[in-house]
Amino acid sequence: MGERAKALLVDDRRDNLLALEAILQGLPVTAVAVESGEAALKQLLTDDFAVILLDAHMPNMDGFETASHIKRRERTRHVPILFLTAADRDAQLALRGYAVGAVDYLTKPFDPWVLRAKVSIFVELWMKSQQLKSQAEASKEREAQWQRLTGTVDEAARVLRAGGEQAAAEALDLLDKARWGD
Repeated sequence: MGERAKALLVDDRRDNLLALEAILQGLPVTAVAVESGEAALKQLLTDDFAVILLDAHMPNMDGFETASHIKRRERTRHVPILFLTAADRDAQLALRGYAVGAVDYLTKPFDPWVLRAKVSIFVELWMKSQQLKSQAEASKEREAQWQRLTGTVDEAARVLRAGGEQAAAEALDLLDKARWGD
């Protein structure tokens, strides 16, 4: 369960990626920086992310198209996307960002502490989600063990009811095997 949360940083400008990495330093998150929408989609094929910080304006595949692809994939559709853009506070661009699935839309220059707070929330939510998945898997395994044990007890009871000279020994053997996982 000790997997560390990851944040995918997507911007065509290396200096912006370095600035984002610096902003996120000290948070319980590993920053993974890529310089295009295509690279982001490839990264999402191999890694799971707690949050995506996505530049809206990039050459070739812009942030809106990238977000659209992310939200179409079953594996990535629930990853929160924070759009970051240098564009003026154009309400239409923000609406376009929300329309393709963004949870927020920040215009540059933005307050780094606000961005850290937002990323922290999504990292915490991701960690809680991972914890719940782990607990659900453990519960499922306990249920399977219980079902196996119940089946064994039922079989031992059937053997005892059938009687015979070896019934008790056979029933005990079944229970021992179940107890020791044989």
